[in-house]
Amino acid sequence: MCGRKTLTKEKREIIEKYDIEESNWEGAGRYRPNYNIAPTNISPILIYNREKVIKPMHWGLIPSWSKDISIGQKMINARSETLQDRRTFRPLLKKHRCIVIADGYYEWRGQKGNKQPYYIRKPDHGFMSMAGLWSHWESRQGKAIDSYTVITTAPSQNIIHIHNRMPAILKQDDIKIWLDQNYSVDDAQQLLGPYNGLEFYPVSKYVNSVQNNSPKCIQKRPQLF
Repeated sequence: MCGRKTLTKEKREIIEKYDIEESNWEGAGRYRPNYNIAPTNISPILIYNREKVIKPMHWGLIPSWSKDISIGQKMINARSETLQDRRTFRPLLKKHRCIVIADGYYEWRGQKGNKQPYYIRKPDHGFMSMAGLWSHWESRQGKAIDSYTVITTAPSQNIIHIHNRMPAILKQDDIKIWLDQNYSVDDAQQLLGPYNGLEFYPVSKYVNSVQNNSPKCIQKRPQLF
């Protein structure tokens, strides 16, 4: 599972990393770095529609056919192994693949009520391009919401003791294949394996509250147990 993540990079770094024009970033002026992105929060998502575009989207997929937007709270993740078996995800896998832009994520380990939070990131503190799916939903009254889910896969061996799932993180050269609909679903799904070489360390329970959003969330702290 991936239920909390970060995007602490500045706007210019994101634009340079993903090679887009600022004019192709909807709502770029409202972007702020975030140390504690939780489900239902809005964050920048990269899609491809004849060219690369960044759109702000809600975390928690709301299918276009849904009558109740609360379903999004149950669809923050999608298992890579069953994407083609689920009626919600199968059509999106063909036409609505996206990159969830992040630079780290959190997982919790331990007994309920006393779990140790960990921050997981690349050793170079660089971007994590997480594979995702997105959807456009409209109410009968015309309210529109773009939303997304993070695809998860089996974990790499060095973090399996923390959690039995991890986000499907794409290498730089694989981003085009994932985004471009000219590449088949089979080609895209082959990219969804474990990502090796991530680092992790314990952080404070300060991150447990979604109200807390500062560098303190990712500061290393002594392990609880």
